[in-house]
Amino acid sequence: MSERTLVSQRRKAAFASLIGTTIEWYDFFVYGTVGALVFPQLFFPGSDPYVGLMQTLVVYAVGFVARPLGSMCFGHYGDRIGRKTALIVTLLTMGIATSLIGLLPTYERIGVWAPLVLVILRFLQGFSAGGEWAGAVLLSVEWSVQRRRGLFGSLPQLGSPLGLVLSSSAVSAALALSGDAFLRWGWRLPFLVSIFLILVGLYSRLKVLETPVFQQVLEQRQVARAPVAEVFRLQPRNVLLASLLNIPPNGSFYVFNIFVLGYGSSVLGLSREPLVNATIIGGIAAALFTLLFGHLADRFGRRRAYLAGAVMLVLWAFPAFLLVHTRDPILVSAAMVVGFAIFGMMYGPLATFLAESFLPKVGYSGAGIAYNIGAIFGGGMSPIVANYLVKEFGTVYSVGAYLVFLAFLGIFGALGLRSSVPTAVDIVGSEQVSGTS
Repeated sequence: MSERTLVSQRRKAAFASLIGTTIEWYDFFVYGTVGALVFPQLFFPGSDPYVGLMQTLVVYAVGFVARPLGSMCFGHYGDRIGRKTALIVTLLTMGIATSLIGLLPTYERIGVWAPLVLVILRFLQGFSAGGEWAGAVLLSVEWSVQRRRGLFGSLPQLGSPLGLVLSSSAVSAALALSGDAFLRWGWRLPFLVSIFLILVGLYSRLKVLETPVFQQVLEQRQVARAPVAEVFRLQPRNVLLASLLNIPPNGSFYVFNIFVLGYGSSVLGLSREPLVNATIIGGIAAALFTLLFGHLADRFGRRRAYLAGAVMLVLWAFPAFLLVHTRDPILVSAAMVVGFAIFGMMYGPLATFLAESFLPKVGYSGAGIAYNIGAIFGGGMSPIVANYLVKEFGTVYSVGAYLVFLAFLGIFGALGLRSSVPTAVDIVGSEQVSGTS
């Protein structure tokens, strides 16, 4: 393979990873944004604000419970037949589930069937997201050169904050509808946009070749027969410690997004528009810091870059909820934006940190399982725990203490995860992978 073709494929892989994860996370997040605003009324009517919000958050958490299952399923096939094929299926699954949510009748129309079908579709969203992350990261990292793995690993990570920006922008545009149009039908529009986004994602991924690292695994006949079982047999310690790494970034992201958004609108009675706009600004801040700390991970190491973000979360946790406690929309928004930036500091180095922690033949399974186990305890549970803590202790500062606890879990994982195994090779001039396509 010529140098020019290599450079072209690296760019295509990076773009396909970025655009695909952006679309996937747009679909995944749009439920949280719309759900926090109107799903208690549409799918759980008759409940008081706390109970209605809690029911919405429980359905939201179903997506996180499904994610490890998705990572095991798609990890199995991604490690056996290739990253590219698995990523195309994850994209289609997410798009179909999200579009169907946009067409789903509410409780008023079909009664209890509405929340039940919502749970099923949310499960499919989580199942798809569980298979997406590791494949997208490996697609980008395994095509990159050694010295830029941290930066290339952070590119698919941008999909999370950019997906948030797109989903929040779509919801903000729908909120601009006059009267009660958003509550009646406008909430469906952000879900239906997914139909068009999926076509863009599929086009970009179909143009990428399989990664040289996986080609090398095939050529050397190292394909694992049962990747999921093998990663637990070969690297159980890495699975455990790597899982801890994803708890604080996921926890901070969903606390400052879903919980504060729902708490601010349902409990504090703040206007929805400034809160949604804060998620847009926060998503931009998260994207910038994700890219910056992905680059810093190449200069100072994955561990140091990640730990800087975890320490910042400890320092910001209580001041953030001091601002939330003011009930001032501007100060609440400021707490959210800085929280998103700190999330980016941890999330940028995370991808390459995890990808380098597992053998190439079980990389899709290992990184995906670890990431999504951490996502359950960090992302899926955090809005529910935060809502419970405020209800139980009567103060929003309890959520700050919770974030400090999560940060220390990540610090413990980062300090303990010492044995990293490269998942990519510098394919320029490598005789083992030259000529692969």
